[in-house]
Amino acid sequence: MTPNTTKGVLLAMTTAFLWGFLAIALKVASTMVDSYTIVWFRFTIAFLALFSFFLFRKRGMLRILIKPPFILVVAALALGWNYLGFMQGVSYTSPGNAQVIIQLGPVLLALAGIIVYKEKLSKRQIIGFIVASVGFLLFYRQQLITMLGREADFNTGVLWIVSGAFAWSIYAVFQKKLVQTHHAQAMNMFIYGLPALLFMPAANFRHLATLTPGWWILLIFLAANTLIAYGTLGAAFKYIEANKISIIVAMNPIITFITMAILSEQHVSWIPPENISPQGYLAAILVLTGAVLVVKRKRIKD
Repeated sequence: MTPNTTKGVLLAMTTAFLWGFLAIALKVASTMVDSYTIVWFRFTIAFLALFSFFLFRKRGMLRILIKPPFILVVAALALGWNYLGFMQGVSYTSPGNAQVIIQLGPVLLALAGIIVYKEKLSKRQIIGFIVASVGFLLFYRQQLITMLGREADFNTGVLWIVSGAFAWSIYAVFQKKLVQTHHAQAMNMFIYGLPALLFMPAANFRHLATLTPGWWILLIFLAANTLIAYGTLGAAFKYIEANKISIIVAMNPIITFITMAILSEQHVSWIPPENISPQGYLAAILVLTGAVLVVKRKRIKD
């Protein structure tokens, strides 16, 4: 493995670990702060960080805030809903459940690529769609059985996550088109800024003022996660193929499962244990395998 390949793998793994820990941190935060306030805070900090950078380094990039393309507005609204949907899903269900169901997003993106961009559907992708679909259905069925007495909460959470996955696929489709003509980080600045503005009326500022330093550290981690995870992901593309990155990043639910298993074994009081059956874990593996097969592209030979 060359130094550049090693660097690319480490960067992609950083993204996978950050996203793997994200669902757990969101679940903990949801016990103290409401979903709308958390989502607003994450977008606001991410926007302010990029805005400050461009203000002092590349002021010309700020023009996108004045006259954004229409599809950039749609992409921003979609990502805003994705954040809220995932946040609500974690709150109603669990980190592991949310991480498995949100894998619907990349699958939908691949489907959108076939429909919108007329990308060719390979045999591997067809198998991936079938495996992922079977996995999703089995996972939902198994989790519904284990959630005795909490079926309503589970179904509500699933609906939130599925809507978030659909929203993410819409965001990604437009992002793929926009990145060809616009600066990626300038677009991100707008994409973070619009939801921050829209979620502001729903944010509970009085409650934020009463939080202890420990809760503030958690919120700052959630906000930093947005910037760092996407930053390391973008950097990874400079060193290794998108195929390898997709596979590494798609493994982030496994990080969530392992971390939750360790926390459950330690009997921590600040997060409820995962309630996933062995059959549920098997279904989750099917979902992840199917998702990897769907997003993985053929390597182009020189």
